[in-house]
Amino acid sequence: MRDEVLIVDGAIGTALYSMGFSHRTCFDELNETHPQVVEDLHRDYIAAGAQIIETNTFGANPFRLGDHGFAEKTRQLNRLGAEHARRAAGDAIYVAGSIGPLDRVLEPIGPITLAQARAAFREQIEGLLEGNVDLFIVETISNLLEMREAIGAIRDLCDLPIVATMTFTEDGKTLVGDKPSQVKRALIEYGADVVGANCSVGPQAMLDVMERMSGGDVPLCAQPNAGNARVVGGRYIYLASPQYFADYALRFAEVGVALIGGCCGTTPEHIRAAADRVKGRKLGRTQIAVNGETSEEDGRVEGPHRGLPFSEFRANLGKRFQISVEIDPPRSYDPGPFIRHAQRLKAAGVDLINVADSPLARARMSAVSMAHLIRRDAGVDVLLHVSCRDRNAIGLQSELLGAHTLGVLNILAVTGDPTSIGDYPFAKGVFELDSIGLSRMVTQLNKGKDLTGRDLDEPTHFLLGVAVNPTSPNLDLEFDRFKQKLDSGAQFAFTQPLFDPRTLEEFLNKVSSYSSIPIFVGILPLRSSKHAEFIHNEIPDMFVPQDIRDRMHNAGTEGAKVGVEIAQKFLLDTQSMVQGAYLMPPFNKFDMAIEVMQALNRDSVN
Repeated sequence: MRDEVLIVDGAIGTALYSMGFSHRTCFDELNETHPQVVEDLHRDYIAAGAQIIETNTFGANPFRLGDHGFAEKTRQLNRLGAEHARRAAGDAIYVAGSIGPLDRVLEPIGPITLAQARAAFREQIEGLLEGNVDLFIVETISNLLEMREAIGAIRDLCDLPIVATMTFTEDGKTLVGDKPSQVKRALIEYGADVVGANCSVGPQAMLDVMERMSGGDVPLCAQPNAGNARVVGGRYIYLASPQYFADYALRFAEVGVALIGGCCGTTPEHIRAAADRVKGRKLGRTQIAVNGETSEEDGRVEGPHRGLPFSEFRANLGKRFQISVEIDPPRSYDPGPFIRHAQRLKAAGVDLINVADSPLARARMSAVSMAHLIRRDAGVDVLLHVSCRDRNAIGLQSELLGAHTLGVLNILAVTGDPTSIGDYPFAKGVFELDSIGLSRMVTQLNKGKDLTGRDLDEPTHFLLGVAVNPTSPNLDLEFDRFKQKLDSGAQFAFTQPLFDPRTLEEFLNKVSSYSSIPIFVGILPLRSSKHAEFIHNEIPDMFVPQDIRDRMHNAGTEGAKVGVEIAQKFLLDTQSMVQGAYLMPPFNKFDMAIEVMQALNRDSVN
C-alpha cells in the first residue's frame, strides 16, 4: 500500500439482495444457512480482480444479530464468515474482517455504554480471529466514539492491520459535522493503520473527502457507493455504471488513495472495471495539507453577550406551589387565539404554559415556534415539550439549540405518542432516542458538549423536566425508567393525569428514597361521561377509576361542572404532597382550568 493501489471487493449485501434475499434478511446468518452462496460471491469478486475480500459479517455484532434473534451466534457466525472467505481466498488474497456499526446510540446520549460497545465489538472480533482473517476493516461508522471503541477492541486482542473508514455526507462532513481532516487525525490517534471513507455517497463526493484527507504517511481507503439509489419496481437500483466508477478509481489513485473498493450498489462488474484501470498502479502523491481547511468559525465576529431571560418559574421551582396549564399549538398557522388564551391564563395566576409537541401524533404548528410566541407576546414562562417521535438525534439537537436561541429554556423531554393513533397512521415514527436519551442530550448540552462529546462554543442553560406515569400498567418498568431519567439529569417531573390521591401518595412514597426533585401532579378536568370513557379506554397508559366514571355518567348534562368539581377536590387533596399542578383542559376549554385553580387560596399557598 505504500507504493501501489490494492483493490478491495464491492458490496456483499447488494449482491445478496440481487439474488432474491429480502433486505429484511439477516445477511450474516447466511454464513450458516447458505455457505456456498457466500463463498461463491467471494470467488466472483476475486475473479473480478479484488486483492482484498471482506467477510460477510458487516452486521454480525450482538446488537444487530439480536434484532433477528441470533445474538448467541455472534462468535459462530463471524468465525464461519471468515472461514468462507479464507477458503475462497486461499493464500494469494487477503481476507479482511468486516465490522460495521452497532446500530445503537451510545452514551452520553443513548443507553449503550462505551464498555458495552467495546464488549460487543470484542465478541465479533474473537470470531473473526478464530476464522483467521489477515486484517480488519471497520466501516460505515458515523460516530468517532464508536470507532474508537471498535479500534480499541481490536487492539485489545491482536496487532493485525486496521482499516478505519467513516461515512460522510454530500457536504463533505460526517453526520455530526466532523471534517475529513479532523476524522483523519482522530483515526490515527485511535490506532488505525489506514484511514478513509465508505458508503453514504458516490464517487464524486468521496473524491472531495479523499482530497482533504490526502497528504502525510498514513495510507487512505475509499469505498464509495455506486451513486445514489433509486427504487425501481420495488427494488433498489444504483445508477453509477462500472465505467464511471472506474474513471473515479483512477482519480482516487491520482490523489494517493491506496485501497480502492466499493460499497452499496457496487458489483463484481464495478470492481472489474476499477481493477482494469488502476490495479497495481503507482500511487499519486497529491499533497493537501491536513490542516488546510478553513473552519466555518474563522472570521466570526463575536456579538455582545446576551444575558439569559429571567424566569419566575425557574426561580420559584420547589420554593412555592406553581400551576402550569397546557396549550396545544393550533392545527393551522394562526396562533392569535391561543396567545390570547395564554394572556388570560397569566392574568388568572398561571405560572407556566406547557406547549405540547403534536400530542397524540396529530399534526400541529411547530411547538418551539408556538412557545416562543407565547413567551414573547403573552409575557408568561413556557415549558416546551420535545418529542423523540419526529426527529433523529441530529434534528433533536438542532431543535434544542434553536429553542435556546429563542429564549425557550424550560424543556420537558418526552418519547412521544406513536403515529398509529394520530392523523397520519401511515407515517413512520423516528424514535432514534427515547425520553431518557433525550434527557442525556439536554444534560450534555448544559455541560457544553454536543451529542458526540465535542465542545460547544458555550454551554446551554436548559431546565430539564421529565414525565412519569404513576398509573402505568408496568410500574416496575416505569419506576426503573424514572430512575434513569433522574440519573440523566432531570430537574423536575410532571405526572400523567391522576384522579385518585392515593395513587399519587403511593407513587411519592415509592420514589422518596431516591428522588427529591419537584413533582407536578397532572390534572385533567373531565368534560362528560363520554370523555371519561374515552380517556380510560382509548388513551394509552391512562386510568380513570370506576367511581369517577360512574359519577360522570350520573352527571348527565352537568358533566363539565362535575368534572371541574372532581378536579378541584383532587387539587385540594394533593397540593400539600407536591410542588405544583399541571392542568390539561380538554378541547381548549381554558375556562375549566381557571375554575379548577379558583379552588386554591393562592395567597395561603404562596
